Amino acid sequence: MSTMSGARALITALEHEGVEVVFGVPGGAILPAYDPILDSPIRHILARHEQGAGHMAEGYAWATGRVGVAMVTSGPAATNLVTPLADALVDSVPMVAITGQVATHAVGNDAFQEAYTTGITMPATKHNYYVTDPREIPDVVREAFHIAATGRPGPVLIDLPKDVLNGEMVWHKPAKLSLPGYRPTVDAHPRPIKDAIKLVEASERPVLYVGGGIIKAYAHRELLRFAEATRIPVVTTLMGRGAIPDDHPLALGMPGMHGNYTAVTAMQQADLLIAIGVRFDDRVTGNPATFAPGARIIHADVDPAEIGKVRVPDVPIVGDARKVLEELLSKWDGRDAPERREWLDTVAAWQRDYPLRYNQHPDGPIKPQYVVEELNRLAGSDTILVSGVGQHQMWASQYWKFTEPRKWINSGGLGTMGFAVPAAIGAKVGRPDEQVYAIDGDGCFQMTPQELITASAEGIPIKVAVFNNGAHGMVKQWQNLFYGGRLSAVDLGKDFPDYVKLADAMGCVGLRADTPEEVGPAIEKSLAIDDRPVVVQFVTDSEEMVFPMVPAGGSNDDIILSREDLP
Repeated sequence: MSTMSGARALITALEHEGVEVVFGVPGGAILPAYDPILDSPIRHILARHEQGAGHMAEGYAWATGRVGVAMVTSGPAATNLVTPLADALVDSVPMVAITGQVATHAVGNDAFQEAYTTGITMPATKHNYYVTDPREIPDVVREAFHIAATGRPGPVLIDLPKDVLNGEMVWHKPAKLSLPGYRPTVDAHPRPIKDAIKLVEASERPVLYVGGGIIKAYAHRELLRFAEATRIPVVTTLMGRGAIPDDHPLALGMPGMHGNYTAVTAMQQADLLIAIGVRFDDRVTGNPATFAPGARIIHADVDPAEIGKVRVPDVPIVGDARKVLEELLSKWDGRDAPERREWLDTVAAWQRDYPLRYNQHPDGPIKPQYVVEELNRLAGSDTILVSGVGQHQMWASQYWKFTEPRKWINSGGLGTMGFAVPAAIGAKVGRPDEQVYAIDGDGCFQMTPQELITASAEGIPIKVAVFNNGAHGMVKQWQNLFYGGRLSAVDLGKDFPDYVKLADAMGCVGLRADTPEEVGPAIEKSLAIDDRPVVVQFVTDSEEMVFPMVPAGGSNDDIILSREDLP
């Protein structure tokens, strides 16, 4: 029998998992794995920072539904990967991270570039492995991909000491999976399904409250069928945008701290919330004690730890979102759709009377909402939209009209600034024939712009809109509203960097719009360029705020619709 190195076994195991691309940065401890990758069909994308590699893997996973892979060395490289791991954990993104480690005989001796990677990342991963024998590698890789992709998806880390990578082993196909401690419940128990149907039948003001679990489970078709069969309006969380087309009569849009009035108020006045693939996040509920006070709760989630964590449900259902909806549809089959005319008329009146609004003056300054709407109009809803975190993220979710899932990629639960550019690169690598446009704020953009060098060097023609308002906009908004206008450490300045020159220096095309009339032409020009990345700077209104808004910890009943409604 021929032998191979642990490093060769690692790359072979990745090939057996169907891995097409790895995002990474080499270094001493992981170096053995970078030799066999030269002979592999797996494409390696060289990031300029390990955090960027992690977010690229996330963007790839978001866009494709497949497991994203990042590979970095030990010590500071592994610690740089912690943020993407934590981001992937809270947003349920399937990802496998491979880290090098110092040789086993040096572990614990403060060797060069040593860090206790498994210990550091344990709270930031779904599971992690420390491999001590090269013979373990095929089975560990198989298990890691299985755990990352099944149940509630998430990140798994494999830590590989250098002597394990250099050690010899005889290749073997992974053994049949045997993980007695890991058996996610996919199929829902029939009793809670039956109880849920009884509540749906008895309700007068029901709302479907759905999130990222619908996207991850590919349950959007079943969701639409169930909503139409029961005539129940649907709110989609920040993670769930695109789960139902925004132009559907039952679609209410995003609820929560910066959700629209109709979505927020419908939940507050509902007598039944059918929560599927959501975790009752504080940005949705506000003060849990005042959230949807008159509503009974059906809560379905593949992760049993989420059931009852924030709100104890009347009907708990553990199971995959698509399977749960299939069972609900099966039990509903044959029933007539309830009229619900009074409730649907009430909701429609709220949509008519309390729309999202802003005022774009022809002479400027540029309103960021206007840029989002123009981008949507000119680029089209087929575009994969990637966002950073902050005001621009909220405006993107509010004003972009989503028509299908996996077209909206952002950092929700962790709220990671610097996410957009590398995640857009990963998305474009995964879906090369689709247009990928990132919306970023100047604060977010300045955290990871170096990855545009990666995009240029690797021929990944993403497009990035930078909303330059000269500040950390969301922090500034809070300081203006809740700290008496005392602005502390939020001023970024609009004059530098020169984003056009910066883009040019990194091999991209740089464009700029200073007035409303320049917005459309700048977007059109960006869309016409397909051979390299494009960065468009939009100099936006420095004083614009995101509304509606529910103050942190406040009641959703106290939603503030505009600056004029401030107390």
